[in-house]
Amino acid sequence: MRERQVDQLKTALEDTIGVLERVRESHRPAPRIEEIGQISSIGRGIAWITGLALLRSEELVELPGNRFGMALNLDAERTGIVLLDREEGLEAGQEVHRTNSVMQVPVGEALLGRVVDPLGRPLDGKDAIRTTDRRPIERDAPPIMDRSAVTVPLETGVLVVDALIPIGRGQRELILGDRQTGKTALALASIINQKGKGIVCVYCAIGQENSTVAKVVADLERHGAMEYTTVVVAAGNDTPGLNFVSAYSATSMAEYFMDQGADVLIVYDDLTRHARSYRELSLLLRRPPAREAVPGDIFYIHSRLLERSANLVKGGSLTALPIVETEAQDISAYIPTNLISITDGQIYLSPRLFEESMLPAVDVGLSVSRVGGKTQLPAYRKVAGDLRLSYSQYAELEAFARFGTRLDEPTRKALERGRRVREVLKQSQYEPVPASEQVGILLALTSGLFDSVAPDDIRAAKSVIRKIMRENQSGLSRQIASGEELHEEDRSSLVTEFRAALARKDN
Repeated sequence: MRERQVDQLKTALEDTIGVLERVRESHRPAPRIEEIGQISSIGRGIAWITGLALLRSEELVELPGNRFGMALNLDAERTGIVLLDREEGLEAGQEVHRTNSVMQVPVGEALLGRVVDPLGRPLDGKDAIRTTDRRPIERDAPPIMDRSAVTVPLETGVLVVDALIPIGRGQRELILGDRQTGKTALALASIINQKGKGIVCVYCAIGQENSTVAKVVADLERHGAMEYTTVVVAAGNDTPGLNFVSAYSATSMAEYFMDQGADVLIVYDDLTRHARSYRELSLLLRRPPAREAVPGDIFYIHSRLLERSANLVKGGSLTALPIVETEAQDISAYIPTNLISITDGQIYLSPRLFEESMLPAVDVGLSVSRVGGKTQLPAYRKVAGDLRLSYSQYAELEAFARFGTRLDEPTRKALERGRRVREVLKQSQYEPVPASEQVGILLALTSGLFDSVAPDDIRAAKSVIRKIMRENQSGLSRQIASGEELHEEDRSSLVTEFRAALARKDN
């Protein structure tokens, strides 16, 4: 028995030795070259490193503790690294390794309904995000020949926007205004209105407080919008590098769906903080400042981001709603003027209108959509053609009327009509109005049906009109939503029905 065990062991040993001999003969080890640098100094949000002579611009480097940075300054003697994680624990003299790759983020369906950071790491306490697709955060904008004209509307559900400042799929519409004037609320209303329309949404919070982001996520969940929305968060206490790359990361996540043929809406909230983060990084990296201490390439930083929004010939569309904050209503400041020149129009929210409880506080005179009526449903053109002009004239008349007590009859009537227009354009937060109901309200307004209604009763009169369109005119509502024109006989019958309903209400 013992001799048999010894023989078995010898046989097993000989087999093992044979395998090792074959592996040794077939294996030809090759030297592996790895560049290793060294941290020379650490600052807030940046690190200076030496020893990586072949490092490329925007390449990721691995720092101690499984942390990463991105090369931004390639000087002759040293390299400036933007830290994507906190600098605690990093010290001069520690090793830095090249990754030979640029920054990439996970993309795909798994990100819908999730709250993630700019690196794609979950922040909502749920399971890890499982996706095999990754994309670089920097991509070239679609060339001209791959783009199609913007003709399909992106309905926001906000009456004043859809009627007077229409937005199309593939457009870049800037939202600007002073602090606390409703910019984020307007963008979120646009996201909430996409429920059931097959449009994917991405909300990018840049430098926001965690409490503010939590409220945004809660609002989206309460209205069932998180099902088709991804929230990318770079909080105010994160590194400036993470705030800087957040907008590009969110755009790559959105572009995945656009390339799959879907229509996508992305909100950047806001690019003022994005510019401040880039200014902070640039000053720390000793880059020469320009106007308002912002580096001179800030225009390129934002234009290369927003140019990625487009309506593709073969594919979907990416609509951008960048938000920018003004100070003391100064829309001629450096960052706002840059973004106004890059985008296809702007929606200006006035603090004066906000204080007068005109919500949403959209200043129609200073707002414009350079795509204009090309993206509107045909029915709007029949009922809101000259509304913008008459409303702007009312605003001027109102300012002049304060200086005089005696007004002629045409002026008095124009002021009375203007006050009712303003009341009609008021809308509660996160209560989107479908396109057909908007058309009904605008038809009643331009037909003079609200002229005899007291301003305080306009809200109730609008409810009557909406109910008729929803219950009595469901077939016509579907025709309007499908893009059919509002024929004259339909218009006449609607006006008659509206007038009778408003008369019954008054009685």
